[in-house]
Amino acid sequence: MKQKQTATVRSQRQLAAQIFDMWIETELAGEAAPGQFICLYPKDKSTLLPRPISICEINEERTALRIVYRITGKGTTEFSVYKQGDTVSVLGNLGNGFPVAKGKEKRVFLIGGGIGIPPMLQLAKELQAQKQIVLGYRSNELFLHNDLERYGQVYVATEDGSAGTKGNVMDAIRENGLDADVIFACGPMPMLRAIKRYAEEKKIPAYISLEEHMACGVGACLGCVVKTKEVDHHSNVHNARICTDGPVFEAGEVEI
Repeated sequence: MKQKQTATVRSQRQLAAQIFDMWIETELAGEAAPGQFICLYPKDKSTLLPRPISICEINEERTALRIVYRITGKGTTEFSVYKQGDTVSVLGNLGNGFPVAKGKEKRVFLIGGGIGIPPMLQLAKELQAQKQIVLGYRSNELFLHNDLERYGQVYVATEDGSAGTKGNVMDAIRENGLDADVIFACGPMPMLRAIKRYAEEKKIPAYISLEEHMACGVGACLGCVVKTKEVDHHSNVHNARICTDGPVFEAGEVEI
C-alpha cells in the first residue's frame, strides 16, 4: 500500500564522488521488498517533483531503509546535506520488485552497473541461491562492493581498467568464465540490452530493473513507459509504466 509519510534521517555519508549513502527511519521498511523504490520530496518548493530512489537495504528490525543515490540536480543536492535527525517526506513503497522465488536454490547472476548497484544488496541478502555478483563501475572509486561480498563472490569491471576487468560487466563474465541459470540486473540501458541478448543466447530467464526519469511515480502521468510485447490494459497500446508495472520486468517482455 502506497503511503506518504515523514521519515527521519538516521545517518548519511559519502561513498564516492557524487554518491551518498543515507539511512532513514520509516514505517515503510516493514513492507519493503528488494527492487522497489521510494520517492523523496525536496523541501525546496522550486523543485516540484519528488525524486525516485531505489531501496538499497532494509535493516533487520524493518524500521529503516537505506538508500544510495547519485547527485544529479537540485533535489539530490539538497538530500546530500541532510544530517541525523533531519526529516524528509517520503512516498512508498513503489513499483514491483525482483521475483526472489525465481532464483531460489539456483545459480544466479546479480548484475549491477553504476547507480544500479544499490538494489542488488537487499536482493543478495534475501536470495537463497549460489550468487555470483558482477558489478560495473566507471573507475576504481568503488562503492558497496564490500557490503555485497558478504553474500556471494563479487567480480568487478571498470571502464578504465583501474580495478578488476577492463570493460563492462559482460566482459567480466566472459573473462572469469562465469555461468548461471537466472539473471537479476539493474543498471544503464546499454548494459541491460547486452544482458537481454546474453540471456536470449543462453536461453535463461533475466529479470531487469529499468532506470527511467519519473514524474509522479504512481502511474498517473504516463511519463515513464517502455515498449512491451503485450498490450497494456491501462493504455491499450504496447507499453507499460515503469513506475507501477515495473521497474522490474522479465527481459523478454520488454523492447529495449
